[in-house]
Amino acid sequence: MSLRLAAAFLPALAFAATLWPFAAPAAHAAEAAPPKGALVIAGGALRANNDQVWDRIVELAGGRGARIAVFPTAAGNPQRSGDFIAGVLARHGARPFVVPLAPRLAGSDVRRAAEDPQLAASVRAAGGAFFTGGDQGRITAALRRPDGSDSAVLEALWAMYRRGGVIAGTSAGAAIMSRTMFYEGRAPLPTLKDGITDGRDIAPGLGFIGDDVFVDQHLLVRGRFARMLPAMLAKRYRLGLGIDENTAAVVTYAGNRQLIQVIGYKGAILLDLAQATTDTSRPGFNIANARISYLDSGDRYDVASGAFTPGDDKNKVDPEAPAVRGPLFAADILGNTTVVDLLQKLCDSDQQRATGIAFGGPGSGTPERGFEFQFSRTPESEGWESTVADTYSVYRMRMDVRPVRVKQPLYEAE
Repeated sequence: MSLRLAAAFLPALAFAATLWPFAAPAAHAAEAAPPKGALVIAGGALRANNDQVWDRIVELAGGRGARIAVFPTAAGNPQRSGDFIAGVLARHGARPFVVPLAPRLAGSDVRRAAEDPQLAASVRAAGGAFFTGGDQGRITAALRRPDGSDSAVLEALWAMYRRGGVIAGTSAGAAIMSRTMFYEGRAPLPTLKDGITDGRDIAPGLGFIGDDVFVDQHLLVRGRFARMLPAMLAKRYRLGLGIDENTAAVVTYAGNRQLIQVIGYKGAILLDLAQATTDTSRPGFNIANARISYLDSGDRYDVASGAFTPGDDKNKVDPEAPAVRGPLFAADILGNTTVVDLLQKLCDSDQQRATGIAFGGPGSGTPERGFEFQFSRTPESEGWESTVADTYSVYRMRMDVRPVRVKQPLYEAE
């Protein structure tokens, strides 16, 4: 069955008039076979004491004594950032080395370093690589030539990854993992209001995760699941993976199957637009029949089959014995973890739907314009509750978003 989706969302009032099938971004000139390596994509603010994530990186790089190339390319202070990450990896048993490839590194020549044959050989022979946080635009500008082709060091990274190495990154180092990345990404609400502009909001990433999945980071604490939607529509992605802070998505391959496991402190949002549509007759961003899931730490997802596997500590929520009763509403759906809190209540509720809204403050531009988010249980929706912690996994809730207005002023003194 063909998948249909509205054409790319452009600035408000500039919607295309027809629905278009999904089309993946242009493929990297890599071999058709999946890489033998893995990705560890951290959503930012990765703490040095998050042993589960750091240990997994070292394990996937080859275990104790593994050589891991640390790229502080995105950092404002690359010397400090590179040394810090190298120290953390060393404490977890790796033998890291810092790659002197950063525009903010004193005395460095980025273009020359990116083509240095000895540096490329060191990266190619390593068991893994780690990209620090900062500005993701610095990474892509450093590793790609002005004509858009891969530098010698980027070619070495791909060779290491295809051979079986791990590529990890946090924050900016996570943004580069998909074919398209947020570049000068704005806050979610302005992005929904104004749309996506190529070269400003989004730009090409390095694409290690492949053509089918769009990646974003700092997800739950900043409400960024909402800004993923127009970006995914603009580039016709079916799946979006948004990872929270101090948390990582581990991407591995089993034959042609791409598997995602969430580890660390919190979890990740998975957006699926396979059945989604937009109403092109209406002004403003809107989407109907999307699917939203929350993968908690320990959960796994098979990209090809769409199958979820909850963590071993999870039991399925009994819809006939709800723990939450009464209407469900969130006044700021873009707040810190608000969307997950609402989804968790909905999966264990006597209600079939929940509502959240998003508006700017009275001093913001067009404060009367906002969005309503409707979340609905469907026959395919599932909730899973941990037996050892107060956490839930929520799979395949329906999500509909439409523009709404409120009268101004928002309130009057009595």
